Amino acid sequence: MAFKAEAPGAVSDINVTPLVDVMLVLLIVFMVITPMLQKGVSVDLARVNNPRPMQAADKEDAAVLAITRDGKIYFGADSIAPDKITAQVKDRIADRLDKTVYIKSDARAKYGDVVAVVDAVRAAGVDSIGLLAERVQARSASAAAAAAETQ
Repeated sequence: MAFKAEAPGAVSDINVTPLVDVMLVLLIVFMVITPMLQKGVSVDLARVNNPRPMQAADKEDAAVLAITRDGKIYFGADSIAPDKITAQVKDRIADRLDKTVYIKSDARAKYGDVVAVVDAVRAAGVDSIGLLAERVQARSASAAAAAAETQ
């Protein structure tokens, strides 16, 4: 009797281990890269219901001043003294057509610090100032009803 070797049947199970490995590597890469993509200083912006979209503030060459909650002021990513704001802003916007300066302030920053920065920017000859804010996330109807019932 002759023995005939048969090839094993096709395996129809999917091996997900390589897929999971690749996805975890991609996740780690994106987690490392994402904070590097943010330009300037990170602050917790004030939340408002009806902000006006300002896409020009996201441009690479936009003049953005940031005020942190502890009163530090940053022009782009560089720390700046309050008495140097006027000169720095004049230098940065001197050769631009769009002379808008954007100010992003932490929601817990002192009002006096924000007013001082706005005043210094106005002293530099800037007439167009954009105050950056974040849109309030709308709550779902069930969450709003639950909040109303607890009050």
